[in-house]
Amino acid sequence: MSEPVPRPDPDALLRRVQDEEARERRAKLKIFFGFAPGVGKTYRMLQVARDLVIEQKVADVVVGVVETHKRFDTGALLLGLELLPRSRIDYRGKLLEELDLDGALARKPRLLIVDELAHTNAPGSRHAKRWQDVLELLDAGIDVFTTVNVQHVESLNDVVAQITGVQVRETIPDSILERADEIELVDIAPEELLARLREGKVYLPEQARRAADHFFRRGNLLALRELALRRMAQHVDEDVREFREQHGVSATWPTGERILVCVGPAPSSARLIRTAARLAAGLRAPWVAAYVDAAALGGIGEPDRERLEAHLRLAESLGAAVIRLSGTRTSQALLAYARKENVTRIVIGKPTHSRLRDRLRGSLLDDVVRGSGDIELVVISGDPQEARPDPRAEDGGHASFAPTDWLAAVGLVAATSALAALLRRIAQVPDVEMLYLLAVMIASLRLGRGPSLLTAGLSVAAYDFFFVPPFLTFRVSDISYLMTFAMMFIVSFLLSEFMTRIRRQEQDALAREERTAALYALSSELGAAVDLTTVGEATARLAARSFEASAFVLRAEADGALRALASHPREATLERNEQAVARWALEHGRPAGLGTDTLPGSRALAVPLRAGAEAYAVLALLPRSPRPLRSEQRGFLDAFCRQAALALERARLAEEARAAAVHARTEEMRSSLLSAVSHDLRTPLAVITGAATSLRDDRALASDSRRDLVETVCEEAERLERLVANLLDMTRLDSGRVALKREWVPLEEIVGSALTRFDKALASRELGVDIAKDVPALVFVDPILIEQLLVNLLENAIKYAAEGPIEVEVRAAGSSFELSVADRGPGLPPEIQARAFEKFVRGPTATARGVGLGLAICRGVAEVHGGSIAVENRAGGGACFRVRLPIGEGPPSAAAPPLP
Repeated sequence: MSEPVPRPDPDALLRRVQDEEARERRAKLKIFFGFAPGVGKTYRMLQVARDLVIEQKVADVVVGVVETHKRFDTGALLLGLELLPRSRIDYRGKLLEELDLDGALARKPRLLIVDELAHTNAPGSRHAKRWQDVLELLDAGIDVFTTVNVQHVESLNDVVAQITGVQVRETIPDSILERADEIELVDIAPEELLARLREGKVYLPEQARRAADHFFRRGNLLALRELALRRMAQHVDEDVREFREQHGVSATWPTGERILVCVGPAPSSARLIRTAARLAAGLRAPWVAAYVDAAALGGIGEPDRERLEAHLRLAESLGAAVIRLSGTRTSQALLAYARKENVTRIVIGKPTHSRLRDRLRGSLLDDVVRGSGDIELVVISGDPQEARPDPRAEDGGHASFAPTDWLAAVGLVAATSALAALLRRIAQVPDVEMLYLLAVMIASLRLGRGPSLLTAGLSVAAYDFFFVPPFLTFRVSDISYLMTFAMMFIVSFLLSEFMTRIRRQEQDALAREERTAALYALSSELGAAVDLTTVGEATARLAARSFEASAFVLRAEADGALRALASHPREATLERNEQAVARWALEHGRPAGLGTDTLPGSRALAVPLRAGAEAYAVLALLPRSPRPLRSEQRGFLDAFCRQAALALERARLAEEARAAAVHARTEEMRSSLLSAVSHDLRTPLAVITGAATSLRDDRALASDSRRDLVETVCEEAERLERLVANLLDMTRLDSGRVALKREWVPLEEIVGSALTRFDKALASRELGVDIAKDVPALVFVDPILIEQLLVNLLENAIKYAAEGPIEVEVRAAGSSFELSVADRGPGLPPEIQARAFEKFVRGPTATARGVGLGLAICRGVAEVHGGSIAVENRAGGGACFRVRLPIGEGPPSAAAPPLP
């Protein structure tokens, strides 16, 4: 009977679909990979880019930075490609050229070419490394082509140094290669590369001779080529495994390796991590760095803890998954995890301490060897010159070697002996050794491991000296007492160990309870918060208490400025540099600042508060201690920020609900106002009806009277048409149903057409029209809507300024143009000026007719074009309306020259 086919895991299927969708949406990174300079990475990259432009007609390809090294063939490939100007940074009197990251983000091409991924940016740049610039470009949705050599891969750094004798300082994390969607190996034979070097195609002659004598030896090139091929094989294997997962392939293919490296505070752990990274790369296997926080070991001191955190960060940067385990014995926790996760190899270090310690406390290596079974072990020795961790730091945070603790242990045994002697004399108590066991328990709870062991030894000695005949000597008359002494010491020792372990577990439980209590308090306070300010205050207060730091909750306003929702303490302030860190974290949705890869030199740590894809705010911490957060603190901070982000989202949605309710009331009021508009509609209709009736019924009207009545009909009909058109336009703008029909049209033609509609009204008025010479002849706008905007502004000026000149000006403003209409009327009162562009708002002039929709339509037209409109009172009286609109990008080649 065949075995049933296992049912697919729905969670795994969902994750697979989500991963595929995310991969399709994200920007693509292609790396051209080589084993040494001069193999042709940049040349091949430019060839592919030119093929995209010429053959596939991908027009939006921009060269961000390419180093040609004065090679003619490479430079020729740049012809015809758009070059992004580089930014210049003044460093110690020299101008250094770097990738203009802000310019690239503003230009936002479809594909950006960025050479030399491992390059170190000039001091003063936003990021220390170019690969960090590339990550920001990818986050902005820009595809990137780049180049890198195998010697720049972080996990291979010490191997390359051992092979070539050259320590490469510029490296990239292995995670960058894992992030790449495509890696293309650019490979040539080492002999061909040496020939290119001799011909001067790699370096200038003098540099080429030095390189041939050192780095560019044939043996070095062969070894580097092998490393590059192995790294590419690993990438291909990852693609194969991804294909297997996507297509559900589970049989007939060989299983892969999985590596576990044991990490601790010892300095030799750094070498273990790099060895495991190389082993994982060579075997094309995933690997895990595990640290066991064993209760039996007590705790570790602050120097060792900092060293451990550095090791865990190194493992993360090399691509490892970092796991913290807990258990009573380190070996048991490691082996249990290894069996559960199907680990095939364990990398562990050789012991560097004395054998006596192994005999007393057990050997980790021996335990792992005996319990590993089929799991292979790789035992690595550390550098003999490396410093050893201070064993005195291990005692759960207690100063085990403090003189007062040792004196307290002696005093405790003395007091117990006195109490035992008193009880034996008064109450004839036979088993006073129980009191010594109690003393050992007290010492274990209060004094730590070392003093508790001293208490155990002194207790046996005191019991022998005072209570075993012959008294007041260490001689024993009855040999059976030796077994009593042995059992007494063993029980005391075990009690000491168990109590120390319990004390450590108690400390861990207290720490977890504090974190849980902080999250519970946060949830409780945030659940009662009703607005963003209250949520921010609760978040800042609890964050300051939990992380021993000054805390700030910041949010970006509509104008782009960061505003502090709350801070704790209230008098705390963020300097400009820390605000820049917070802005970067908010804009990119990733942590930045202290202890991160972005702006690590900052005093502040900024973490975005995001629920889903959008970051609503950022939490900035200024720790009292300049040390980065430990890994368990970072995990707690992530959970803390998720809770705060959900509360912020809830508060924001509540505010939007309140705004929607206000909007509904506004709509109700607008309906009432629209009913009032019927009066303005009836007035011109009544005039038209009366004039038309007079023309029809009175045949004897004089020609002048008949002409006046006809003019009245025409004027009122035009007024009625404008009123109805304004109502329809306002409805279209409010509903979002305006479809722009942009065209490249002469701006002068739009202005002239609008003025023509007011020939009669402007016949007796002074009119000034000034179109600056630097304004482009053509602008990319919807001509009908822009003409309507100008008509409304002119009508407004004619209506509210009974006399005085009307001035129309057009000026260029960078990539935009500014259109202004000014008059010499009474101007706008402050209360009207603030609401000038709202619907149904009218000026104070009683004689002006209308319903207050003209300026609201102007604002809608400007905003739908991506522009803005503003009004200000003029010195000497009058108002000036300014409209700023974008000119448009990529004007046609047949565009007319600028106006003379």
